[in-house]
Amino acid sequence: MFRLSGVTRTYRQKGRIVRALAGVDVEIATGDFVAIQGPTGGGKSTFLQLLGALDRPSTGAVLFDGADIAKASGAELGRLRAKQIGFVFQGFNLIPTLTAHENVDMALEPLGLAKGERSARVLEALAHVGLEDRADHRPGELSGGQQQRVAIARAIVKRPRVLLADEPTGNLDESMRDEILALLERLNAEGLTLVVVTHDSAVAKRARRRLRLDKGTVRDLAR
Repeated sequence: MFRLSGVTRTYRQKGRIVRALAGVDVEIATGDFVAIQGPTGGGKSTFLQLLGALDRPSTGAVLFDGADIAKASGAELGRLRAKQIGFVFQGFNLIPTLTAHENVDMALEPLGLAKGERSARVLEALAHVGLEDRADHRPGELSGGQQQRVAIARAIVKRPRVLLADEPTGNLDESMRDEILALLERLNAEGLTLVVVTHDSAVAKRARRRLRLDKGTVRDLAR
């Protein structure tokens, strides 16, 4: 699915040049479950942003199904994010004034679907994460684990091919962490490709493959 070749990413910060990625070469197969670990500032978030077409490399190629993200237009990247890639973050990023149904529905706005199909997809996604009975609840009326499940429903409602998750269990206690992990594993078993950034070794050990990013370079870790 992804192939990165000679990827670097540099940017200027407070008058100095920061090299976030320094010649990364890596492949991620369709259907894989990859955990990315490493120290703060090691390049993990930059790596995830490149996979998610939220950024472009300074040099090198980031291929998604053979097409180079670095050479795509802004409109092409927008369509890729809207249809092919789902995102989940540590902070949930739910709109507090909207219900679970409305939060999930927002992900479908760029697809131009009819109202009936949108509603059916939202209910299907909420049922998939076990929250069909919480569709009318706002985030403040849900637990942390339930809010993260709404965020996952929002990510999968557009039926993406890959889910990119940045510390998806970082704000959860151990029992809720395991609940979210079990859900992610089930989605992966159903064919969804997962790439998860985590500081939690208990999360990383559940992945099929582990990568370590440190000082802008990546290497595979043994299970």
